[in-house]
Amino acid sequence: MEASFVFTTIFLLGSIFFSVAVADPIEDKLALLDFIENLPHGRSLNWNENYPVCNNWTGIVCSDDRARIVAIHLPGVGLHGQIPPNTLGRLSALQILSLRSNGLTGQFPLEITRIKTLTVLYLQFNNFSGPLPSDLSVWKNLTVLDLSFNSFNGSIPASISNLTLLNSLNLANNSFAGEIPNLILPNLQQLNLRNNSLTGSVPSSLERFPNSSFAGNNLSFLTPLLPPPSLPPASTSFPSQRNHRKLGQSALLGIIVGGCALAFVLLAILLLVCCSKRKDENGVSGKVRKGKDASEKAVAGSQDENNRLVFFEGCSYAFDLEDLLRASAEVLGKGTFGTAYKAVLEDATTVVVKRLKDVGVGKREFGQQMEIVGRIRHENVVELRAYYYSKDEKLMVYDYYSRGSLSSMLHGKRGDNRTSLDWDARLRVAVGTARGIAHIHTENSGKFVHGNIKSSNIFLNTQLYGCVSDLGLAMLMNPLTPPISRATGYRAPEVTDTRKAMQSSDVYSFGVLLLELLTGKSPIQTAGGEVIHLVRWVHSVVREEWTAEVFDLELMRQPNIQEELVEMLQIAMACVVRTPEQRPKMVEVVKMIEDVRQANTGNRPSLETFSDTSGQTPPVQAGESSFQQ
Repeated sequence: MEASFVFTTIFLLGSIFFSVAVADPIEDKLALLDFIENLPHGRSLNWNENYPVCNNWTGIVCSDDRARIVAIHLPGVGLHGQIPPNTLGRLSALQILSLRSNGLTGQFPLEITRIKTLTVLYLQFNNFSGPLPSDLSVWKNLTVLDLSFNSFNGSIPASISNLTLLNSLNLANNSFAGEIPNLILPNLQQLNLRNNSLTGSVPSSLERFPNSSFAGNNLSFLTPLLPPPSLPPASTSFPSQRNHRKLGQSALLGIIVGGCALAFVLLAILLLVCCSKRKDENGVSGKVRKGKDASEKAVAGSQDENNRLVFFEGCSYAFDLEDLLRASAEVLGKGTFGTAYKAVLEDATTVVVKRLKDVGVGKREFGQQMEIVGRIRHENVVELRAYYYSKDEKLMVYDYYSRGSLSSMLHGKRGDNRTSLDWDARLRVAVGTARGIAHIHTENSGKFVHGNIKSSNIFLNTQLYGCVSDLGLAMLMNPLTPPISRATGYRAPEVTDTRKAMQSSDVYSFGVLLLELLTGKSPIQTAGGEVIHLVRWVHSVVREEWTAEVFDLELMRQPNIQEELVEMLQIAMACVVRTPEQRPKMVEVVKMIEDVRQANTGNRPSLETFSDTSGQTPPVQAGESSFQQ
């Protein structure tokens, strides 16, 4: 019996090991290792032969059965030099290849022409040169080809016509010369041949595209105003071409006159834009679109070496500003220091992009603060993955937490898919958040301050403990004089300038957060034209010995937790005393919260015996005792 059990165990372990080994695409893995070992790169990649490829290596996507590598996303990782031979060409199942925004050189890599399964190819913003291969028909499934912003020359290969599934073709900003071949591409929706040295006329097969697709060349346009009547249905990027009718001479004359007037207006606008100093060329501008469910915002940027996303060590993301431009995004919230967006990139990567406002420091000081924040590693601190600084835009990139913020969990519409937080869940939030803040206070020789602790900056990690975000921003901003808002309710009484917040101020803000967890109420509300502060209201209720009225009704329905609620209320009240020197340190707060459940229940205070011992009850405004849920 025992021998049979041992044999079964060995068999099962062997099966598991075999399945894992089979799941790792060994041949593709070796090809990638040869690629990266023979190509210099500025940014460290976690490609290690001892780790499985799928879901671990930066920028690599595997097939569903984990048998083959199907996508490589390595934009802006500092690759430079020529693509090594006999490397990428061995990836015979690769569908998506993105090597944009690097420093790759040499002629068009023949390695890539060996990959017959490609559907998407991004090589823009590199230093490739020379002509394209004459025969590109190997890519029968290609839908997107972007070779813009390189130094390719020679003629545009007529074999592109064989790429019948091509949806987007971008050859802009190269040195292509000669005439444009008559490309028969029935599925082509986007075309950009701008800024080359092309001559002759636009072939009839491409006349459906606007003149702007061919600007910056020496081309003649046979039909500059009227598209042919046999257009396929237009894409969302161009006007509809339905219901064309034959035009008479008077109508044609009207169109010509109108076109001339329009050209004059456009020229005037162009002159005004050229003279304007609103934006500098290396900046980043916002582009707003309307989506089905929310307004979408994307960020576009120049490819200047000094204006790129700065990623921190250990980050597995592989994208650049151009990827953010393409990303669909929805607003998650507008806070004290900026607006947060959920951005979904083309490879389904989801991140949070914080777009800062009112930054009052220069690039060097901003970068120094980001470096401090980016080095902080703790399970209860949301890691800063990347940042961006230019004259017009300052961005921060974080992981996306699908459960949303603590604020939405506590104050979202009840019963409307709202995450209900029982006492165990709130304890986890409290202890996790406290641990995170305590760790933050050890950074920068024990002088680091969060400066913006509030429930909208608290998230739940994979173990459902509280996790702190948005740290270290307060000292970067211009002096703030905001109107009465929820954020004001977290601010310690001594803080008149958010840039000068202290660690004791963080303790006060955390105390307000504890009160928010206990009461289920926002830190500040208005009722009947009066401003009601949560801290003052709790003081007033406790002073009247109505302690049970403080707690959230959802919590009071749970049995056997009243003593723990009272203990946590005592901790919160200790954190929000008016004198900063009398507040506990965060490491002490962590210990107190951890002891809430571990302490002997026989020694816990009861609802009847609890009293406010701070001795510093602030004045209570009229009407605060009627603070409603």
